[in-house]
Amino acid sequence: MLHIFDQDTKGYRPVLFSLMLVLILSLAGCATMKNLFGSGNTTIQKSAASLAIEAMDDFNVGKYYTALKSFQEILDRYPFSPQAMLAELKAADCHYYQDEFLEAKTLYQEFENRHPTNEAIPYVMFQIGMCDFNRIDRIDRDTSGARNAIQSFSRLLRAYPDSPYTEEAKARIKAAREFLANHEYFVAIFYVRTNQNKEAAHRLKYLLATYPNSSITPKARTLLARIEAGNPPKMGLSRWLP
Repeated sequence: MLHIFDQDTKGYRPVLFSLMLVLILSLAGCATMKNLFGSGNTTIQKSAASLAIEAMDDFNVGKYYTALKSFQEILDRYPFSPQAMLAELKAADCHYYQDEFLEAKTLYQEFENRHPTNEAIPYVMFQIGMCDFNRIDRIDRDTSGARNAIQSFSRLLRAYPDSPYTEEAKARIKAAREFLANHEYFVAIFYVRTNQNKEAAHRLKYLLATYPNSSITPKARTLLARIEAGNPPKMGLSRWLP
């Protein structure tokens, strides 16, 4: 198999209810809990609150498609309600947990742009990275998912080095770099197979310089030495694959 690690397709969800509480308490206009859940005197707040409760009930039992419809209804009918900010974020989460990573990333980015100082931003930035990470494909295919994931997680670490997501972000960066190292090695093997040894050596040198701590480094170093000695492997190349 060409996969080098098992991806956690659902990502990292620490303290979901705490995050929800943070969002609720930091809603635009510093709405009180009384106003948020419709104990006030407006029908709009009651209706939006009812939709939010219904949506969260569905979300918490994994009914993401149904929950998304309710969150979207809040945004469509009550875009200025206190519940709208929660609906924005949870709509992104619904797409994410349905493996719709491009759609989720767009919504997370929109949330960050609209609410750059919100206390949920570290979570949002982490989820943007996870959207990229979950789009990592096989090592013989496109590498943009891994490269984007490294950029996204690195941005989180620079902005919030002490966030609850720091260690997980570092682990994801390490995994993405391992993927890229294996990709470079796979391409080098292809060049050896097609007698393009100069190109293979170039790839291996880049791998060793860029990813010196990769698990594939010992194999890459051995293969490069054989190429430079004028003795590249001719047979049994499958055993050289990562």
